This record gives sequence, C-alpha cells and structure tokens, in this order.
Amino acid sequence: MEYRRLGHTDLKVSVICLGTMTFGEQNTEADAHAQLDEALGQGVNFIDTAEAYPVPIRAETQGRTERFIGSWLKQRADRDRLVLASKVAGPGRPEWIGHLRGGPHLNAGHIGRALEASLRRLQTDYLDLYQVHWPSRNTNYFGQLGYRYGRDHHPETIEETLDALAQLVQSGKVRHIGLSNETPWGVMRYLQLAEARGQPRVVSIQNPYSLLNRSYEVGLAEFAHREGIGLLAYSPLAFGTLSGKYLDGQQPEGTRLTRWNNYFTRYSSDKAQLAIRRYVELARECGLDPAQMALAYVNSRPFVTATLIGATTLGQLRSNIGSKDVVLDEDVLKAIEAIHADITNPCP
Repeated sequence: MEYRRLGHTDLKVSVICLGTMTFGEQNTEADAHAQLDEALGQGVNFIDTAEAYPVPIRAETQGRTERFIGSWLKQRADRDRLVLASKVAGPGRPEWIGHLRGGPHLNAGHIGRALEASLRRLQTDYLDLYQVHWPSRNTNYFGQLGYRYGRDHHPETIEETLDALAQLVQSGKVRHIGLSNETPWGVMRYLQLAEARGQPRVVSIQNPYSLLNRSYEVGLAEFAHREGIGLLAYSPLAFGTLSGKYLDGQQPEGTRLTRWNNYFTRYSSDKAQLAIRRYVELARECGLDPAQMALAYVNSRPFVTATLIGATTLGQLRSNIGSKDVVLDEDVLKAIEAIHADITNPCP
C-alpha cells in the first residue's frame, strides 16, 4: 500500500480510503465489520464517514454508519493506527437534512453538538480529520458547474465556521480540519482567515473526481501544489457506472442505482452513457478491468491524496483496493485523454 502525507500534517494516509456511506443501508453491521477488517488487512488506514450517512440520507437511518464503525472500533486496541475522518452537515436541501438538529447550521453551537454526537456513535474521543460536508453559502456544488449570484440565506459565515473548528482543534477533539464539496473561492477564504488569525489551516478537500467528472482540475487542483491541500476524491467510479455493470439498461439487483434510480440521476444522461461505454470498451481492449482502470487513473493524479472507494461486497472491495497495483501505460493514458477531449466532464 502506498501512503501519502495529509496536507502539511505528520499523518500518512493510504492512497485508498474506505468510504462507508453504504453502511447501514446496503450493508449490515456484520458486513461493515467484515469490510473494515478486510480493508485494514490490506493496508488501508484511512476511513471516511459523516454524521448524515448512510446514503440516501434519511431521518430513520441517520447516524447508523458511524454507529457501525463505532461498534467495530470498540473491539480494537489500535485506534492510533487509524486515520478516522467524519463530516459536519450544514444548511442544504431541507428534504435531505432538515431532521439534523432541526435544520443544521455551521456555527459553534451546531458544530459542537454534531461533533459530540459523532464521537459518541464512533466510540472514540477524537477525530483525525473533521470536514465541512458542504458550504452554507449559495454557490455551485453537487453537479452545478456555473455560478449564479444569489443572496445567502444562512447567517453563518466562513469566519464563524472556522472559529468553531479552531476551538475543536484546540480542545484536542479534532486533530485537523478539511472541506468537502467546496469551491476555489471557499478554499482561498479559509486559507486567508487561518493565516490572518493564526488558526488551523484546512489540510484536504473532498470533492467528486472521476473519468466522468474532472472539473476539480480547473481551479482547485492548483491548491494541492501551491498550498498543500490534497484531494480526497469521492465517487471515483461514478456510483459504479464506470464498471460497466449498468450499460445497455442493466439494473443489477440490490445496487444503489437500481434501488434509487430517481434519487441519483447524475450519471444517467445519454452523454454520460456514451462516455461510460467508451471508457469501458477501452479498458477491455487493453485487458484491464474497467473499474480498476478508472480507479488507477484517479490514484495516479498528482493532486490526489487518497481515493475514496465504497463497496457492497467483499469481492468488490478487494478488486477496488487492488487498483493500487494497476499502472496505466502511456497508450492507455493517451486514449483516456482522447475520450475526455471528445466528451468533457459529462457528469459534473
């Protein structure tokens, strides 16, 4: 397993990070424990979760993912070997997260309550990385490429959010802070405030990145080089579509897009399907597993700190972790770039 430095910290994280948003929905507690054991056995030391998980986000299941991880952690004596990350939800779509704290906000009161609840569920007294799940201001994320100015309807500012996170770092309950679903302006503002106030710098940003969505490369990738803020790439398989298993109208039983095809629509357009088919055909022509090729591409990007993988079976998990050993040659990389030039970012 390759390990990469998390920002400017002294933490080294595995290039493969275990994403857990299926725990508690598609995966039982026993499944979750088996996946955690398997990942740890293969050298994965980085685990990512969130207070809002599992996905789809629902009031009746909220927090179940962290509880499953917590019951696993309780059985272990090597917490210090692991890099454990979670996220605090801010204002967003009320239909998703209105049940959280009566409508979550990114101020000191809400962030403090969210962290304490996560620590209880996870059965640990600190997090290695605590991330802001999405901005509270009006901006473009979750599939929006273009920015349209609009009044912010939420009272908290980045200053207030950073103040609250800094207090948690000072308390020892959080070691480092990160962002998720953030924009270049947001990252810049967090850095400006941290420098001016002597507060903790963000060390990572967790945004979508895959063969179908390389929008991170425009604007945000430069931060990894110049500021030491690496990407934690989520949805590297585009919800499994880059494996090819959904092509030609296939709907494998029990899979996320089969069960919730009206909830997750980012990868269903004709343009997306054309791009998926071309990437899958390229992999097969080159004797590669399509999912492993897609993951290996993400792993190889110089601005990526870790690639977040998720799985519903141990077989999928082993295959996804195996992408760490796949090296794409120049011909494959050129062919990938040719497809990207023809069909650029079909699923932002």
